[in-house]
Amino acid sequence: MTAGTGIRVLVVDDDAGARVLHSRFVDGAPGFTLVSAVGTGRSAVEYGLSGGIDLILLDMRLPDISGVEVLHRLRASAAHSPDVLVISSSQDRVTVRQALAGHVIGYLVKPFTAEAVHARLATYRAEHERRAAAATCTAPGAGRTEIREVPLGQGEIDRLLATGRIATGPAGRARPGPLPKGISAVTLERVLAALDPVAPLTVAGLAAASQISVPTARRYLDHLISRGAIDIAHRYGKRGRPEVLYRLVPAPEE
Repeated sequence: MTAGTGIRVLVVDDDAGARVLHSRFVDGAPGFTLVSAVGTGRSAVEYGLSGGIDLILLDMRLPDISGVEVLHRLRASAAHSPDVLVISSSQDRVTVRQALAGHVIGYLVKPFTAEAVHARLATYRAEHERRAAAATCTAPGAGRTEIREVPLGQGEIDRLLATGRIATGPAGRARPGPLPKGISAVTLERVLAALDPVAPLTVAGLAAASQISVPTARRYLDHLISRGAIDIAHRYGKRGRPEVLYRLVPAPEE
């Protein structure tokens, strides 16, 4: 947190009205400074990796890449990526579980009031200041290490997880449904055939298995992530950035 500016916040939502409303909520929260409001996932990643953001209010449904993918790109690309408070109407168990795996500080379901946001921000601010003070006392220069965990209550998690499951087709495959522009049903089936619910693949591995280019593989993965059909994990080696691994979400047990 920069002295005199408060906790620096980025609002991410594809709806212009929601961006204005949520920006007002941030402006009304003591100790917080709105840096910007953007409408795409790629803009969120760019801002998040710039080093000028402490907290992102992140929608899950974005026009280019999903909020879940934003989370994973931030966590994979930066040692000290911003904290994230999810603000979304998505309540399916896959999206919520994947968001929690990205170490979010909370998950607010739209629509919500200014009071609900301010209460969550106040909790975050207190935890932020406590952890920052502890880091200063025990390890000067440690910065923002380990400050993103403000656990959700069990009742809130249960409520969020009780409202749906991903639709699946034969053998647990995600139903493609209406396909957006740039997504071919034939190629999608090839990608789904290459993916497995147990053995994960990298983007490059999926591209090779599907006989498509890496950029094309990434586009189809983004689509499947937005549908909640894919789980994401990271494999950490001794050097360099962690590899992002993708696998099909296992079919729900009946």
